[in-house]
Amino acid sequence: MANPSTHTGSCLCGAVTYAVAVELEPIVICHCTMCRRQTGHFLATTNAAAADLALSGAEHVRWYQSSEQAERGFCGTCGSVLFWRRRNGSDRVAIAMGGFDLPTGATIGRHIFVAEKGDYYEVEADAPQFEGDD
Repeated sequence: MANPSTHTGSCLCGAVTYAVAVELEPIVICHCTMCRRQTGHFLATTNAAAADLALSGAEHVRWYQSSEQAERGFCGTCGSVLFWRRRNGSDRVAIAMGGFDLPTGATIGRHIFVAEKGDYYEVEADAPQFEGDD
C-alpha cells in the first residue's frame, strides 16, 4: 500500500511524472510578472526538499534561467510548468500545484508579489498577502 502522504503528479503529456513522499507544505501563490507571463495567470506552488521529490522522465525537463536568482523547470515535450528553484544551491524546489493528482489536501499559505498582480482580478483574503517575496 502506498504511503498516505505520498502525492503524485505529471505534466500534461505524461512524459514527466513525480512523487513527493511528504505532506505538502502550504501553497504559495506568486503574482509576480514573470510567473504571470510563464503561466498566463499566477503560479501556485508547494515547496519540498529536492531529496523528497522522486522524478521520472527527468530527461524531458528543461530549465530556463529567468533571473540571476531563479530558474524554472518545464516539460520540453508539452510545455507544462512544473518547477521553480533558486540558483544559489538551495536543496528546495517549488512544485506547481496544477500537476498534482487529486486530492492534495493542500491549503493556501500566502500570496506573494501582490503589488505585481494582474489588473483583471482581485486577490481573495484567504491567506496573508505580501507586496514582495515576504
